[in-house]
Amino acid sequence: MAADSKNDEAVAQTRWVTCLGMGVNVALSAIKVAVGLGFASLALVADGIHSLSDLVTDLAVLLGLYLGARKPDTTHPYGHGRLETFSAVLVAVVLIGVGGTMIYYATVAIARNEVAVPHWPVLAVAVLSILAKETLYRITKRVAVKSHSTALYANAWHHRSDALSSVAVLVGYGVLYLGFDHGDQVAAMAVGLMIILVGVKIVGDSLRELTEGAVDPQTVAQVMKVIDGHEEIRQWHRLRSRRVGRELFLDVHILVDPDLNVAAAHEISERLEKALDEEISCPVNLTVHIEPDLPAFRKQGWRE
Repeated sequence: MAADSKNDEAVAQTRWVTCLGMGVNVALSAIKVAVGLGFASLALVADGIHSLSDLVTDLAVLLGLYLGARKPDTTHPYGHGRLETFSAVLVAVVLIGVGGTMIYYATVAIARNEVAVPHWPVLAVAVLSILAKETLYRITKRVAVKSHSTALYANAWHHRSDALSSVAVLVGYGVLYLGFDHGDQVAAMAVGLMIILVGVKIVGDSLRELTEGAVDPQTVAQVMKVIDGHEEIRQWHRLRSRRVGRELFLDVHILVDPDLNVAAAHEISERLEKALDEEISCPVNLTVHIEPDLPAFRKQGWRE
């Protein structure tokens, strides 16, 4: 029940912050297109359309959230969290595409020796975009970390990619006064490369989950600390972990006093599950294999 409560809270927060992002994207798109048309800035018009296209990734996150939050059933007894992971991969691929596109157009602009001098309203919109999208990135990232949502984390970086593209506009405007005509293009290429690297990392993390990789070492260490804190557990081994969406699945063998009855041994496993649920921020699903503390059951490498 505690895991369900954590899941419901995470779903609510993820839905809220994603809808907030959709609202900001629509507003920024309208402002950028209006100012771009008013001051003949095709770049700003294109940026406005790009902001509108961000709705696609927002919808991908919401769709992944809707499908991934469905309760376990006979066909998916471990839940549908992997569908949210697939949406994270989709958003990450979009990120890689955005970064590659920035590098491509910056390279073309340098090859054509294009030099653009933005008007002050264009710069004002760029500043507004930076403030709005960086704020949105920080809010979304905070919720993503709290809810352990890879898809939301990817979308947070999509917000930051918009902010960084606007930073490139300001950098380009500033270096014009230093006599370097292609500062904005170089800055855009650097930003594009960084966005690609973030996208690749998110894809790698998602593939690790899809291939049943263990959870991160920090979480494993936290789990081990909780297990070690239970004096009733004399020894433990075969700790295994994996993540399905935002949920953590664990199974472990524990050795207890062989004179305990079944009910008492079961109570130890219940207390361990409750402690893990209190210490780990994401929903925890624990399977405990109870063994008597006898020489035949002890392991040489008891934590393996």
